[in-house]
Amino acid sequence: MEKEQNQKFDNDLSQEKENDKISSNKNRETPQKENEVKIETQEKNLEETILELEDKLARTFAEMENQRRRFEKEKEDAFEYGGFSFAKEALNLIDNLERSKQILQSDETLKNSEALKKTLEHFDIINNDLISVFSKNNIKPIVSLNKKFDPNFHQAMMEIEDNEKEPGLIIKEIQKGFTIKDRLLRPALVGVSKKSETKIVKNEENKDNLKNK
Repeated sequence: MEKEQNQKFDNDLSQEKENDKISSNKNRETPQKENEVKIETQEKNLEETILELEDKLARTFAEMENQRRRFEKEKEDAFEYGGFSFAKEALNLIDNLERSKQILQSDETLKNSEALKKTLEHFDIINNDLISVFSKNNIKPIVSLNKKFDPNFHQAMMEIEDNEKEPGLIIKEIQKGFTIKDRLLRPALVGVSKKSETKIVKNEENKDNLKNK
């Protein structure tokens, strides 16, 4: 009897030790798992932070590249067209020469005189020299007379009735236009041909007569 009790006591003690061991192992595993989860979360946050920084860095490099390209374009434009305003102002010289010629030519006291002839010749020489200097700097006059009206290069100041010309044809140049390289420096001021009202009415009548036949 006593032996059985001792055996039971030993078994209970052994079971208790086993339970303590399991409990101890569980207690050790819980902090370990918590640490593993914590480390995994930190690693995930670190990856997200790295991805975010990489995205910001890529955006910064893209913006820097765009700024570099804008700067290069502005520098190129400044080099190519830096004299745009000066060239536009310089065109006044040609305009003033042309106005002076017209004033002298309309002066009755100078008509058919040798003095007028020589003066106009000098004006033409100066004008040709100016055009030559402009041309060397890629400033060229726009050819307008007898050309089709183009709003990119011409500005219509008047319409002129002319039944011999095709409508929309430039038949008068009021002020010469110029380009600088591939840009418009100033448009040519022109007069454009149109059919007379009488001609238009007659054409309409002819069309009606043909329909009625």
